[in-house]
Amino acid sequence: MGEPSQETITHNCIICGQNKEQGIIIISEFICEDCEHEMVQTDVMDAKYPFFILQMKQILYKKDA
Repeated sequence: MGEPSQETITHNCIICGQNKEQGIIIISEFICEDCEHEMVQTDVMDAKYPFFILQMKQILYKKDA
């Protein structure tokens, strides 16, 4: 008997668009650990902050809804 195969499950991050294994799912959207960490460390005055807000709005306001 062979070893059972362990498939690696990846998800597409709503923030960076990359496929990653580790992260969180909010409602039905995935945020990778790297983006989650960067988001919580980003100051509201940082230039990246509006980008994160825009990407997070996709979770609540689906284009196809």
